[in-house]
Amino acid sequence: MTESARHFDLITMGRIGVDIYPLQTGVPLTQVETFGKFLGGSATNVAVAAARLGRSTAVITRTGNDPFGAYLHQALKEFGVDDRWVTPVDAYPTPVTFCEIFPPDDFPLYFYRQPKAPDLEIHTDELDFFGIRAARIFWITGTGLSEEPSRSATLAALKARDKAGTTVFDLDWRPMFWKDPEEARPYYAEALRHTTVAVGNLDECEVATGLREPRACAEALLEAGVELAVVKQGPKGVLAVHRDGTTAEVPPVPVEVVNGLGAGDAFGGSLCHGLLAGWELEKIMRYANAAGALVASRLACSSAMPTESEVKDLLARG
Repeated sequence: MTESARHFDLITMGRIGVDIYPLQTGVPLTQVETFGKFLGGSATNVAVAAARLGRSTAVITRTGNDPFGAYLHQALKEFGVDDRWVTPVDAYPTPVTFCEIFPPDDFPLYFYRQPKAPDLEIHTDELDFFGIRAARIFWITGTGLSEEPSRSATLAALKARDKAGTTVFDLDWRPMFWKDPEEARPYYAEALRHTTVAVGNLDECEVATGLREPRACAEALLEAGVELAVVKQGPKGVLAVHRDGTTAEVPPVPVEVVNGLGAGDAFGGSLCHGLLAGWELEKIMRYANAAGALVASRLACSSAMPTESEVKDLLARG
């Protein structure tokens, strides 16, 4: 098999950028003096999380043609994520994202993605449809639907994939990227028609379905076309419902929260790991919850993604 035809366990498509995190917690940005620089972006973090668990992963995205873009290529390679489909855009700078850290549950984000983020400049005619179809899991996000040409490219990738293997839609609702939920809903509905797994918190599920009650959200997502609906409920844990009637509802793993950002991406990478391993639904949810908890107990996102032994150790303790 040629290198260009390599089959990946997971290909993600979507956001990438540089996370600039304060090295002091519980302090407003006006008073922060030192920061750390990290690889970021939800789709990219999911690829990193799965790679940490031993999976072969790649990401489809774009950066600016600048030093931050070069840094992201370097970081992807260090994490073992294939960067062949990460290309530069001359017109726009690589995005940076700042956050404030107020444990246990306040982590405001400040996105610098103007005038436009390069990861929204993914074009349909540049996609490797063979690679997308060959991956065991293909993962897309709601942010990728927020603007053209990324929207058309994302939907084209889903149609070409045609539900081959496992196709995951991370609902990934970011209100600052849309005018209102009503604008997003028809594109979410179209994406759900072409995916086998939907993952989101209650806010994201409400955008996709118009509902907020967890069980009703899961049923609506199944009716929209997926085979597995995963509804994250924060401190109430996670609900997963499969079309075959299998249900798993598991509580969160208690940890001392340092930074809640990135926990959902660790959950996503671990979800993919469990699906690839063919585990039972409840085992997948418990494992993914533990991975998310570990990241929440650490400062960073991408570099905080746990190894398999770390997840197993936490589960054994709990």
